[in-house]
Amino acid sequence: MYITNNPIVAGIAQDAGVDRIFLDMEYIGKAERQCGLDTVLCSHTIEDIAAVRKAVTKSELLVRCNSLYSGSAQEIEDILRAGADVIMLPYFKSVEEAERFIGMVGGRAKVCLLLETPEAAAQIDALLTLDGIDEIHIGINDLSIGYGKKFLFEVLTDGTVDYLCGKIKKAGIRYGFGGIASLGRGLLTSEHVIMEHYRLDSKMAILSRSFCNTEKMHDYDAIRAVFMNGVRAIREYEAYCGKHSEKWENNRLETAEIVRQIVEKM
Repeated sequence: MYITNNPIVAGIAQDAGVDRIFLDMEYIGKAERQCGLDTVLCSHTIEDIAAVRKAVTKSELLVRCNSLYSGSAQEIEDILRAGADVIMLPYFKSVEEAERFIGMVGGRAKVCLLLETPEAAAQIDALLTLDGIDEIHIGINDLSIGYGKKFLFEVLTDGTVDYLCGKIKKAGIRYGFGGIASLGRGLLTSEHVIMEHYRLDSKMAILSRSFCNTEKMHDYDAIRAVFMNGVRAIREYEAYCGKHSEKWENNRLETAEIVRQIVEKM
């Protein structure tokens, strides 16, 4: 998945093989809880959804709405009317909230729950009994904040993500977690993270802002080159990971040690 409200960039990402274009309408409470972190705070609109919908013909269009509030029903209706294929509910804390959201969507788009609070994680068994969940994405940024961690990938190496993925997999629901940068980038390199996705049988990841920061790049030819080369390299590494399951456990141990060293220095 790649987050953008620019129809031209969305088209470029689609042509490069990005499976989903991600629009982010969440703003309620997000800035406050992620204060001080280098995270993306978007302000996408219904008009953005409609504009990107015209440019996206092969990839799916996912929209993250706000967590439930008094205007949620109307917001979801507007998102559906603008053409979303998938709607993601962020920052929910109860099974009841997820159930209400599923009811509001009413089968008119895929339902993706963004599991990113300790409260929701603690109710995973009850959550998985709900009908109408198409996907669950584990949001490691907010989940790590909720657990009081120093580094977002601690929840990947302390067993939290393993536990949740195992539960969701057993329920037969598609799932993913976190995001990835270009190969070779990040305090914890994307190679380590991608192989963890394979070990955990994850099916989804968000391409991070550092993969292609269009706030700093304005030449569409250059953006196209980044996407074409970057996505191709990731796909090639994915194929490698899929063929070398014997390396997964060693990568898990390496990842845990790297995360431990990063946290130790923080």
